[in-house]
Amino acid sequence: MSLVNNTESGLQFEEWDMVIEPKKKLLDLHLYDLWHYRDLLVLFVKRDFISFYKQTVFGPIWFFIQPIFQTIVFTLLFGRIANLSVDGLPHIVFYLSGVVCWGYFSDTLSKTSTVFRDNSQLFGKVYFPRLIMPLSIVVSNLVKFGVQFALFITVFIYYLSIGRIHPNIYLLFFPLLLLLMAALGLGLGMIISAMTNKYRDLSFIVSFGVQLWMYVTPIVYPLSLAPAKYKRILELNPMTTIVEWTRYGFLGKGSHDWMQLLYCCAVTAVLFVGGIIIFNKVEKNFIDTI
Repeated sequence: MSLVNNTESGLQFEEWDMVIEPKKKLLDLHLYDLWHYRDLLVLFVKRDFISFYKQTVFGPIWFFIQPIFQTIVFTLLFGRIANLSVDGLPHIVFYLSGVVCWGYFSDTLSKTSTVFRDNSQLFGKVYFPRLIMPLSIVVSNLVKFGVQFALFITVFIYYLSIGRIHPNIYLLFFPLLLLLMAALGLGLGMIISAMTNKYRDLSFIVSFGVQLWMYVTPIVYPLSLAPAKYKRILELNPMTTIVEWTRYGFLGKGSHDWMQLLYCCAVTAVLFVGGIIIFNKVEKNFIDTI
């Protein structure tokens, strides 16, 4: 707050740095506030990283352990025992590409879906743009994804050097695919978080619902292996397009339908914008029902 002198009347007026007032319009989201609170976003990201690993023995090494073990299990169960086809690709790099993508999306969705419940005490004490909290989850998960993606790139370079995979120009679309993963997980997570604020049962459904979702996404099998009558159903899943385009760009095998990519972008945009609107609408009075 500062005082402003009026030279004509000789009076002093109070000029406030910030005015907090109720939102009057559905689309009055005050997204510009996010930039003013960017330091808080960085603080939340550091908090998530430190608090999760400070009492663990291996610390950030878990970033590597999780995808490695998951890839080994998938290779043994689905590659060796079930003998599922992977379009002639090496099993390790095929499964690892799907595990890394799915891990980022599922972590973002799961953690965002409980953001109201997990931070109710903080929300009730101090004002800040509530959207900062789910955004911090996206960014902190991006750090984890970066480490796991480096692991994938290491395996990718090895198989590339021995001529087992053949990447193409479509790998340049990966930044867009990463943005779609983040927006899809964030949008769905905010919608679920707003719903679980009133219907607590949904929080129990999300945990195993995400696991079931993985099996209708071509993580442990290629889309080409699905029967024709089920293929169109699987393509309704936006993550199917993201995973298939990622594999096609880096490994040279997979689906790369342009109409499917446009569909994925459209669905993600609707869920992302809808999630922001619903989240901002609910956060005004969630503290009364949490």
